[in-house]
Amino acid sequence: MLTIHGVTRSRASRVIWLCHELDLPFRQVPVIQAYRIGNADAPDASPNTRSPDFLALSPAGAIPVIEDEGLVLSESLAITLHLARKHGGPAGPQDYAEDALMTQWSIYGATAIEPDALTIMMLHNRGTLQSADDAGIVAEAAERLVRPLKVLEDHLATHAYLVGGRFTVADLNLAEIVRYAQGHGPLMEPFPAIRAWLSACQDRPAFQAMWAARLAEPE
Repeated sequence: MLTIHGVTRSRASRVIWLCHELDLPFRQVPVIQAYRIGNADAPDASPNTRSPDFLALSPAGAIPVIEDEGLVLSESLAITLHLARKHGGPAGPQDYAEDALMTQWSIYGATAIEPDALTIMMLHNRGTLQSADDAGIVAEAAERLVRPLKVLEDHLATHAYLVGGRFTVADLNLAEIVRYAQGHGPLMEPFPAIRAWLSACQDRPAFQAMWAARLAEPE
């Protein structure tokens, strides 16, 4: 059985969502980020990204990591693309061209969108006051995101999904990245196609199953 190392409140959410899409059984080892616990090196500490057993699997100390029939693989996008290729079905590529396009969109999200979207998620406190410094950082990140989101908006204005006219691993990967900036209303408002696509992705039962598990974990 596939083993996923990582709590759901991490990029492991992408892998868990895909497993639900694929009806793929998995075992989850809830390795938590070391920075989230008081003394990660204590003998009785919860399994975390500095635990020796985990570092033996992931010298980089980053979650998620999977074990799949002898393959140890890290990096969430590499994992989701691997599982989609291996298990096929509508979420995976049907040919080499689709495989290339799914990889392209996933890498585009990771390089052009994710860094600034993460900044917004970490610093944009919806409905609460921010420091002037944090507000300025968020505003700059949002400004940088306009151009890459416009590329995504233009594509989704004429395509229901990113590749092949159906929901695939490319949509899953991008939706989880764009989610980081989803709470920034002024940024997202000019992009109706993205908002509609994101809603369709997040309405899927597999996303809802992952999200329920994520909300059940401690913050």
